[in-house]
Amino acid sequence: MEPVTLTTDRLLLRAVGPEDTDAVYEAVQDPGIQRWTTIPSPYLREHAHSFTEQLVPDGWADASMFTFGVFLADGEDLAGMIGLTMRSLGVAEVGFWAAEKHRGHGYVTEATLAASRWCFTAVCVDRVEWRAEVGNHASRAVAERAGFTMEGTLRSAVNNKGVRRDCWVGSLLPSDLGLPSTAPYLPPPPRTTA
Repeated sequence: MEPVTLTTDRLLLRAVGPEDTDAVYEAVQDPGIQRWTTIPSPYLREHAHSFTEQLVPDGWADASMFTFGVFLADGEDLAGMIGLTMRSLGVAEVGFWAAEKHRGHGYVTEATLAASRWCFTAVCVDRVEWRAEVGNHASRAVAERAGFTMEGTLRSAVNNKGVRRDCWVGSLLPSDLGLPSTAPYLPPPPRTTA
């Protein structure tokens, strides 16, 4: 699949490339991003090169991972990153981070909604999952503001830099955004009391 560009009122979402390597490298020096994501730590310049020149283009080419740089509307200032990784038929997992100077403005929430809407309509996904290590309250706040339903805690479900950790899991469905699903969804019937 060819990379796409998405826009919102305040943002431009586009695939990052070699011209963005320095911006990615600088943003990811933030200890918070290195702590709460599974990116390498320490994050070296060669990691940024591999990300922008190989991982991102390869993910788009084989439709396994759709990564967007989250830029302010002028397209110059990198505010964050969002990726949708295909996990199974009709299911993508969202991951994101915000550059430190752009936190607290709702940019990642806005980008998550735009990318999820695109994934539902263009990639025919019926479920976007969000997972974050227990304790990553900033990520959970973004997911909740984007409308994800919190589904619980999975024990030992993530491996972050060689350590197994519990994670929260939530989901966003097309119907949460007023969109149709590609396959019918039949939620369980309500419980009845005897």
